[in-house]
Amino acid sequence: MADVVLAAVPTPFTADGELDTATARRVFRFAAETVDGLFVAGTTGEFPALDDTERLALVETGLSVAGTDRVIAHIGAPDAHRAARLAAAAVALGATRIAAITPFYLAPSPAEVMDYYLRIREAAPAAGLYSYIFPERTGVSLSTTQFAELARATEMAGAKFSGSAARNVAECAAACPDLKIFSGDDSDLAATLRAGGAGIISARAAAFPEVFSALSAALAAGDHDAAAERQACVAAIAATGASIGRIKAALRLRGFGPMAARMPVGDPDEETAARIAGLVASLAPAAV
Repeated sequence: MADVVLAAVPTPFTADGELDTATARRVFRFAAETVDGLFVAGTTGEFPALDDTERLALVETGLSVAGTDRVIAHIGAPDAHRAARLAAAAVALGATRIAAITPFYLAPSPAEVMDYYLRIREAAPAAGLYSYIFPERTGVSLSTTQFAELARATEMAGAKFSGSAARNVAECAAACPDLKIFSGDDSDLAATLRAGGAGIISARAAAFPEVFSALSAALAAGDHDAAAERQACVAAIAATGASIGRIKAALRLRGFGPMAARMPVGDPDEETAARIAGLVASLAPAAV
């Protein structure tokens, strides 16, 4: 199964803050038709603002659109009780791959982080389990040794490293060569692959899936000229900045309705919005 570019899909809300399941299905299908898979209800999906019923509805939508093997369902929570309950429920819906951000808000010890993932593993013993390491959002960092111990104890399938943790992809990939380690830094896919990473889990690939898919294909084919051209496009997209508001602005321009946010996510300023509009016009025609 190809697993190089996964789209971290946003969650669409209506203007009054309700979950927009119809648009979610369209957005998920739009991304799944082009990239290798979906990461559902993660940071880009505004998971802290979702109740459990909404999260599971999004997981079910992703599974129905992309298939069970192409979805990583994010079930992470501040506490093991909720994460384990969501893990079991996601598996009951058909999920075969689940991810959990480290516990957050209260600063957990390494032993408490281990217990958190062990309880998720107990709740979903057959699922491919991915840890999600994002120190800037959780306050939790793991050394390479701690990560390797966690991976062994929980029979982990892989991980997503975001923020400053993305700098540890090479070291952790070398320590755990059997794991699929994804970077949340989507600015240089080739560098991630050279570092031993499996690929990227990219919010921007949800809005510009064609660009990231074309880059992946060019790299796989060894077409250096095409890869350089697509990397320049990725760099232009990355230069607009990373935020949920920017991703949703691009998707609105591509025909996906209001794409409102529930969390405090601002729209891009006028200059950035114009740059995003230019990129959409030149790189990505409106979706049907």
